[in-house]
Amino acid sequence: MGRLKIGIIFGGVAEEHPVSVKSAREVARNLDTEKYEPIWIGITKSGAWMLCDGPGAEWESGHCRPVVLSPDSSLHGLLVLEQDRHEVIGLDVVLPVLHGRLGEDGAVQGLLELAGIPYVGCDVQTSALCMDKSLTYLVARSVGIATPNFWTVTENEDIDPDQLSYPVFVKPARSGSSYGVTKVERAADLPDAVRTARQYDSKVLVEEAVAGSEVGCAILGNDLVLITGELDRVALSHGFFRIHQESEPETGSENSTFIVPADIPAESRSLVRETAKVVYRALGCRGLSRVDMFLKDDGTVVLNEVNTMPGLTSYSRYPRMMAAAGMPLAEVIDKMVSLALTGRVQ
Repeated sequence: MGRLKIGIIFGGVAEEHPVSVKSAREVARNLDTEKYEPIWIGITKSGAWMLCDGPGAEWESGHCRPVVLSPDSSLHGLLVLEQDRHEVIGLDVVLPVLHGRLGEDGAVQGLLELAGIPYVGCDVQTSALCMDKSLTYLVARSVGIATPNFWTVTENEDIDPDQLSYPVFVKPARSGSSYGVTKVERAADLPDAVRTARQYDSKVLVEEAVAGSEVGCAILGNDLVLITGELDRVALSHGFFRIHQESEPETGSENSTFIVPADIPAESRSLVRETAKVVYRALGCRGLSRVDMFLKDDGTVVLNEVNTMPGLTSYSRYPRMMAAAGMPLAEVIDKMVSLALTGRVQ
């Protein structure tokens, strides 16, 4: 049997473009090329799709050819656009290593559904649902999971600063990696925070701050059979957690460190894992996701957010938690592909 042709899509037009490229580089380092023939598809910041040699530092200036993913399900693949002809490259499966808007929100997943190509990760509906934090909270509350108190502010709305209890976090409802997020300590600072969030999304979420430690649970699997990595805890020295926004995140953060396995009581570890699984299933997640929560001093947990395509960089939380549980990234990739193709871990 020949190698599986795996299309790896990276880059994208969202603010998390650089993170996606770093994730793709880590996939390249860990992909078993005896099993897989990687087809690298980079999306530039302007939205151009390019067939390239890989996600190297200068991938856009290398040997790239314009390409499109055909929505025609009879082709199951790519159309490479030449000046006077086109080439068809079939794909067995796609790994969309894309984070944020137009990558993790259901847009690319919808294109892959039209193309009839199996893909790693959550489907269209779940991707869109989890991208919108306010909708995520509503679903979680429907199954009895605690969330922060929150308010949504749409494009033409204002919010009365005096109705809130401070501190609050103001964030884009549909963005990631803490872009556009502000911690607001007093009413006078709320309008500026809303304007900052609106640079990333017309829909803004205002939520009460939760006193507690941020903990994460990495999940791999579909339906009833779910594998979890070791939990982590984000230890903050000051401020709030702002992943991927350091100048050199590979060398560490100025205000946070990750403790893996999380230094929390055994009963708390069990509660966090079980809560994460409830959230994962309620939202319809498949393939993989990272569920972030707050562990309060009284031992209860509050949902923070769900990442349906968490970072896979050398410093990212998801692969670190899986590795701590004895599953290196190469094995995680194998299992993700298996889930995409068969619906179960093999």
